[in-house]
Order: sequence, then C-alpha cells, then structure tokens
Amino acid sequence: MPQPPPSKTWSERAIELARRLDMSVLVLFAALAFDLVFVTQRILGTQYPRYTDFGIFPAIFAMAACAFWARQRAAVAGMIGALALMMFTFFIRYYDISAYSSVLANLSVTEVVAGVEMVYLLARRARPGVAFSVISALVVAALTAVFGRDVYRNLSGTGVVQSLLFGVLLLGGAVVAGVVGRPRQERKPQNEERLQTMRRINDLVRGQWPLIALLAFTLLVEFSYTYSAGYRSFVALLLSAASAVVAAASPRRPKDAILVVAGIMLLSAFATPFLYLGHNYQFLGGVPATQVVAGFGVVVNIVRAMPIARAWPRIAVLSGVVAVTATLNFGLYRSGRLIANASTLAMLAVLASLLLGIAIAIGLYLRSRDSERAQVVKSAVTDAQTAERMALARELHDVVAHHVTGIVVQAQAARMMGEKNPTLALESMERIEDAGVEALAAMRRLVRSMRGDAQAGAGEFNEQATTDLAADLRRLVEAGNHGVPTKLDLNLPPNLPHEVGRSALRLIQESLTNVGKHAADATEAVVIAEADDRELHLRVTDNGREQTHRPAGGSGGYGLVGMRERVALLHGRLSAGREPGGGWRVEAWLPLEANGETDR
Repeated sequence: MPQPPPSKTWSERAIELARRLDMSVLVLFAALAFDLVFVTQRILGTQYPRYTDFGIFPAIFAMAACAFWARQRAAVAGMIGALALMMFTFFIRYYDISAYSSVLANLSVTEVVAGVEMVYLLARRARPGVAFSVISALVVAALTAVFGRDVYRNLSGTGVVQSLLFGVLLLGGAVVAGVVGRPRQERKPQNEERLQTMRRINDLVRGQWPLIALLAFTLLVEFSYTYSAGYRSFVALLLSAASAVVAAASPRRPKDAILVVAGIMLLSAFATPFLYLGHNYQFLGGVPATQVVAGFGVVVNIVRAMPIARAWPRIAVLSGVVAVTATLNFGLYRSGRLIANASTLAMLAVLASLLLGIAIAIGLYLRSRDSERAQVVKSAVTDAQTAERMALARELHDVVAHHVTGIVVQAQAARMMGEKNPTLALESMERIEDAGVEALAAMRRLVRSMRGDAQAGAGEFNEQATTDLAADLRRLVEAGNHGVPTKLDLNLPPNLPHEVGRSALRLIQESLTNVGKHAADATEAVVIAEADDRELHLRVTDNGREQTHRPAGGSGGYGLVGMRERVALLHGRLSAGREPGGGWRVEAWLPLEANGETDR
C-alpha cells in the first residue's frame, strides 16, 4: 500500500498559506492587527477609559471584510463597503465615539487600506461605468467619514488640506494601478467602436431628452448652492451628479439603475447631517433636487420596461430609502439625537406618494405606447410577409404550373400517338424536354429571386423581362405548351409600364394554361391585347367545350383567384365565364397610370 504523505508542520503550513495569499491580503491583515493593538492600547491607556470607544471596531472589521470579499465580487463589495462606512460614521457620531486618524483624518489604517484595495480591484475588474459609480460612492463615504466623525470640530484647515492631498494621491495611485493591470481584450477598430458609442449615446439622448434636460437644470441649481454652503457641499453635488448619470442611462438596465439610485440616496441621507449644508438641501425632505428627479426618472423607466408586478419590490426599496432620508435629514437634530417632526414628515409622505403615483402613471402610459408601436410594427411585418407569400403563390401557379401543364399535355399526346405514329411521339418527347428545361429554368429564376441573387434592375419573381410585351406574348404562343393552336391580335405601344406588362403576361399565360387543361376538343384559342391612352385591354377565348372528366394534372382551383388578385393590385377589372356559343372567355382591363401596387 502507498505510504500516506508526511504531515506538514505549522511553519510549512504558514509558509504555504502566505504563498497562496497575495501581498494585498497580507497588508490588510497587518493593518487590521495594528489597529486592534493601537486602538485597544489607546482606550485602555487613558486615565478614564470610555469603553464605548470600542464601538470603532465594528467599522474596522466591516471594511476589512468588504475588502476581502472584493476579490470575488468587487462591485457589490465596494458598494456595501461605502454604505457600511456611511452607516458606521452615523453610529460613531451618534454615540460620540472617538475616531482615530491615520493618513486620512478620522479614518483608521484598516479603513484606508481596505478602501484603497477596493478601488484598485474595481479599476482592474469591473466595467468602467460600474467602477466609476462604486468608486464615487467610496469617495463620498470617505469624505463623509472625514468630516462627519469630527464630533468636536477639531479638524483644522491644515488637516482638511492634508487629508484631501493624501486622499487624492491614494485614489489616483489605486486607479492607475488597477487600469494598468486590467486584462487586455481584443479591441474593435476605433472607428467602429466610436460609431457604436455615438449610436448608444444618441439613442439614450433621443429617448430621454426631457429627463436629461430636467436633470441638467437641477444640477445647475445645486451648483449655485455651493457658493453659500461652502466646500462641504461638493460631496452632495458629486452624489447628485452620480444619480443624474445613472438615471440618464437607466433605460439600458432599469432594474440595476433603480437600486444604484437608491444606494446614492442612502449615502446622501447619512452624509447630509455631517456636512452642515444648512437649509439649501432640505427643501425637498433632505433629498437634493437632482436626486428627486433621478428617482422619478428611474421609476418611470422600470415601470416602462417591465410589468408593475415585477417592478414593485425595487420601487419599494427606493421608497424606503426616501422615507429614511426624510426621517434623518428633516427631523430636528439636537444634542446628538434625532427628534422627528411628525407633521412635516406627514406632509413629505403625501408629496412623495404623489410623485411616485405620477411616475408610475407615466411609466404605464409609455409602456402602453411602446406596446402599441411594437404591435404596429409586428402587423406591418406580418402584412409584408403575407404579401410576399401571396406573390410567391401566384408565381408558382402562373409560371411553374404553366410549364408543368405543358409537359402533362405533351405526355398525354405522345402516349395516344405513340402506337400509331412513333415519329409524332418522338416530336412530342422533344417538346416535353423543352418544356421541362423551361420549367427548370423558371424554377431557378424564382429561387434566385427569393434568395436575393437577382440581377440589378430585375423585378422580384420576374421570369421574363416583359420590356416588350408583344415579343413575350409571341414567344409564349410559339412555345405551345398548352397544346392548342393560338391566334394573336396585338396592338401594343412599346412603352408599357413594367408592372402592367408583367401582370398582362401572367394573365394570358394562366388563361392559355386553363385552355389546355379545361377546354375539351378545343381547336383554336384567340388572344387579343390592345391599349389606348388609359388602359390595356386583354381578351383570351377558346372554342372548346367543358370537360366532363378531371383535367390533366388536376385543378388546384387557384387560377382565377390569382388572376383576380393581380388585377386588383393594379386597380383593374376582370371578367371570366363561358361564352353563349361555347368556349371560355377571360377579359381584363388594366389601367396604364401608376395608381396600383405591384406584387414585387
């Protein structure tokens, strides 16, 4: 039996674990260990330790966990990290917990390292738009922590400048390192990629211009507030700009967009009390105007994109965030406690419900309009497909069936004359061969036309050019596939419209085919085609009698139907029936003016 491998010592296992972990994980663990020792020493080393200061540890552990999780789900972990940083800032401020600074004011070493690692992983792995949104959320959360954890306002101007300088350096370094380390992909040609980008932007702007215009206006108004609210208001302005971008792009992914806007609103809800913005940002329940419009827009787009039964959970999440925002930011903040203003909150609840109802109504209206447009397009496509099928059916009946009928008629004649006169039978076989070749050529032309391989200028389903209807009719009669001698009486101008000439050829061709199939003992057929300034007159007659047995090759019953359809497309008239003295007559009048449609 094989010997089991020797057990590894603790040192070997530690070395193997260190090799498996990358350097960023080791740095994160080192920062966490340092904070645990340093913060504990600071709390216990004071003369009067405040054990509530141990409340800083949940924030440290939460950020470390998010940074570790970011190796699997960078975008999700980054957004949760931003939310956790905001919520623990509120917790620290609410309970007057002492904040411990590192390279960034009021942020521990672990929080700084975890934030930098999440920014790096986002820049390296996430899509550019997602990375920008989540990194922006982390930046806003960090700024809120820097200013919001300063309970006693000990942060001086020098400290602000130092924190901003180090923050910009850390952020820029992490983003650059992540972008450089992104896996390379095969890029499309620059011009094609640029055109596709321009098309996407054009589609978004064209369909969203009222929302984009309103977002731009509210952003401009908020920007004007920064002069009175000071540099702290740039945090709220950045959040509003992020929500505007997400709302404008929400038609592409409305289910994700509404959750992102809800997350931005939640960040704003926790950031606003610590930024001291005054009343400029509280006239809509503590939610900046741009974020209100963005929330309105994403609700409209999600209701427009999916049934309300599937959209309501996400709408409920956004509504809950708005309620939390109003409670936090429009309550009375005194001595570190929130005292809700019930009457004001009730008024805001009514206003929010009204805006939500309007957004849902607009979304349902747009969804109904989109459905009607889709139905119109579907009906148009169905009508076009039906017209193509009908045109194909007419061509199969008039062209291919014409040649096949000739083959059947010649074969019957050869069979009857074969025993009496073999020479005539051989001649019939030659005519059968010619008719078969013509039928095969007609089928190939039809297939080529259906596949889109017809020559330039050729009409669809066009077996013959019909540029000269008189010549085409002579060739048709000379072929004699119908088996009945035919007399021609033609008075045609050389410049007949193409669609009229082709339809006239098909009508006469089908009429002669019916003569060969149905006219028993016919000895002559007469074809008259004459035109004046207004219309083309066609007449086909024979002197046969009605057959009492089934015609050669059977009868599909679609001959007259196809002829009536052709004449109707040109707004002409058709008459068909038995003549008083015997025989059958088909007569048609086709307008020469371009007032009809073609089956092409």
